[in-house]
Amino acid sequence: MTRSACPPAKRRASAPAPSTTEPQDSWRCVTQPDTEPPQFSFCPVRIPGPQLDTTKSYSPLELFQLFFSESVVKTVCDNTNKNGERRKAQGKKTHWFPVSVQEMYRYLSLVVYMGLLRANNMATYWSRHRLYKPAFTESVMPRRRFEVITWTLHMSDPVEDAHNDRKRGSHGYDRLFRLRPLLDEIVVACKAFYHPHQALSIDERMVASKNRIGLKQYMKAKPTKWGFKLFVLADSRNGYTCDFNIYQGKLFTATGKGLSFDAVVDLLDVAHLGTGYRIYVDNFYTSAALFRHLHQLRYGACGMIRQNRLGFPRAQNDLPKRADRGAIRWLRDGPLLYTKWMDTREVTMCSTIHKVYSGDSVQRWVRNRDGTWTTRRIPIPAPVKAYNRLMGGVDLSDALLKLYNVAQKTQKWYKKLFYHFVDIAVVNSFLLQKEMALAKGGKPLTQRQFREELCMLLADCGRAAAPEEPTTSRGTEAAATEEVECNPVTIVDTSLTESHLKATEGRKYCVLCAQDKKRNKTIWK
Repeated sequence: MTRSACPPAKRRASAPAPSTTEPQDSWRCVTQPDTEPPQFSFCPVRIPGPQLDTTKSYSPLELFQLFFSESVVKTVCDNTNKNGERRKAQGKKTHWFPVSVQEMYRYLSLVVYMGLLRANNMATYWSRHRLYKPAFTESVMPRRRFEVITWTLHMSDPVEDAHNDRKRGSHGYDRLFRLRPLLDEIVVACKAFYHPHQALSIDERMVASKNRIGLKQYMKAKPTKWGFKLFVLADSRNGYTCDFNIYQGKLFTATGKGLSFDAVVDLLDVAHLGTGYRIYVDNFYTSAALFRHLHQLRYGACGMIRQNRLGFPRAQNDLPKRADRGAIRWLRDGPLLYTKWMDTREVTMCSTIHKVYSGDSVQRWVRNRDGTWTTRRIPIPAPVKAYNRLMGGVDLSDALLKLYNVAQKTQKWYKKLFYHFVDIAVVNSFLLQKEMALAKGGKPLTQRQFREELCMLLADCGRAAAPEEPTTSRGTEAAATEEVECNPVTIVDTSLTESHLKATEGRKYCVLCAQDKKRNKTIWK
């Protein structure tokens, strides 16, 4: 008898002879038959896939504007302009004039562009050095204007921010208030324009940040250890971000059943999704209480489980610590199937979808008694095989986000999440393009090609519009001939000037400083 076979029951001399049937609270061997549980019918509210006109061809800009529509960008512009006036009233010396919707789209063009072309600092993108000089950034926006918009960027009304800050410590305080206008719109758009397929995965995502704020978390097991933690619902088929929540702390649990329970339940909107979905989670979320609750909602669930979780069975005939590789034990508790499988270490699963074994096997390197290594086919439980194939939806989404991440260094925590929202919008719009192209039998753009085309289309927004900067003492004739883009150049050709005179030769009084009653000289025009 091999180690993986069921060991004989130990009997004492005074004990009666055991019955021929094993008790219900005992772990069983893979040789004992198991039946597949009844499956819920898959009844989505909408047909899975993009919720767009399939007969129409959408440009990358049109797909991106599903998430950053003109109304959404106008809200950001209005609040940014209010913040600019507030900063000006506080005595900030940066020259500010209102940002328009078209200019904000051009700003986003450079944000996406900086994810494609990496540089060690912001100045490199506008460098005049022969090696680094990029013509694209200068044609879209001057460096100074880009920096001023970055410093002033704001998603909520500064006046309402002050009212919310006064509620700090009370029940009515919203820790995400500065994100709320954009956050709510992005989540609604993620749900509206795509309906997920049957297999869904839920996992954490870290947005890197070291800002000094209570929302910041530390996760030892993640590649990004410091940052904001998001609970993400993703389509296991392509990594589309269907929904997400930003973790605000343990005090913000609603049901009293624990953070892992609430995180999953909050992301699953039955009225929006439908029934019959299959949810894949890791051992942070898996519990008997959660899986029973999902079963009542007509959702299947599968995931790794920690053996110290409440409700995990303490039964006889457990898997031996030195069991052979491929050994399997299983136990049913109502709709729940618990499975133990010996790989390089013991793997414990819980599922309401699968039966324990479907005849599948995997190839593993196994060490022989003489010290040599050989490949061998070993049996694998059905829940483990399905978990390995379908759990990676959030991981795939993270990989797509990090490939051309647009994140920038910033001292404001909410701006870090603003750039993450841009990433989500770009990746989700790219996946919409890919799904629609494949449905038509065409060849989709790669993510880099999609971002390149999106950059150029965003950069061309409002090219024919009037300049945003108000007219000054330069006169109406100069204002009428002013171009939309303002690219600073030197008054004299500094390449022909001696090095010690480059900062002084040809200086003139600045016409913009006249309105502030200042008379500064500059070599720029």
